[in-house]
Amino acid sequence: MKKAAAKTKNVRSQPASVPQRPSVREQVRSLIAELERLGTPARREEMEPRYGIATDKAFGTAMSDMQKMARRIGRDHALAAALWEAEWYEARTLAALIDAPEEITAAQMDDWCEDFDNWAICDTVCFQLFDRTPHAFKKVKQWSGSRAEFVRRGAFALLASLALHDKETSSESFLRCLPLIEEAADDERNFVKKAVNWALRAIGERSSELHAAALDSAARLARSAQPSARWVGSDAHRQLNQPAVLKRLAKRG
Repeated sequence: MKKAAAKTKNVRSQPASVPQRPSVREQVRSLIAELERLGTPARREEMEPRYGIATDKAFGTAMSDMQKMARRIGRDHALAAALWEAEWYEARTLAALIDAPEEITAAQMDDWCEDFDNWAICDTVCFQLFDRTPHAFKKVKQWSGSRAEFVRRGAFALLASLALHDKETSSESFLRCLPLIEEAADDERNFVKKAVNWALRAIGERSSELHAAALDSAARLARSAQPSARWVGSDAHRQLNQPAVLKRLAKRG
């Protein structure tokens, strides 16, 4: 009886086996299958005509579903990198939502930016992820001189995102970016000029000092002989003088 009791005690004291975590490759395979299940042909078919999202690798998954998945997964840099390599639009969107900003290198930013092939993935990555990295302002300057359409859009989508989210950076850093805006405003490509306009308006809404500087830039652009620059300046000038904008700036002092 004593031997049997000792044997039972030893068995009970053994630690329970811990389920092995799936590999990154297995997780990617499972997540892509989930994204595909959540997608619909109708949503996929309307991505380009309705939203201007041109991609031949998409499932038509709703952003709300991808956001729920991201909350469930949490931050995971390695998984984000693997999802990005899968090349699907939704996989790359999910990668932007779960990557860890503190682990992102300048080289990764360049690599992902080179892969941008539509405005939605460009803006999501810049707005949800890249603007939280320490490399952001350097990349604004670097990418703003590119002739690649979505690299250049990335520069100004990133600048707009910084203006909206970065509460610590001084006005001086944004003032130094206004010449970049004026230089790029003559780009006739729709996805570029709209991002340039977005950045100018976002900077102008940060503070009274930046509002005045942005209005000066907008006025110069509005007098341009170049149609794209004229539109960027005129639209920004009108938007920055909206009563709601002026009221918010007055409240901020």
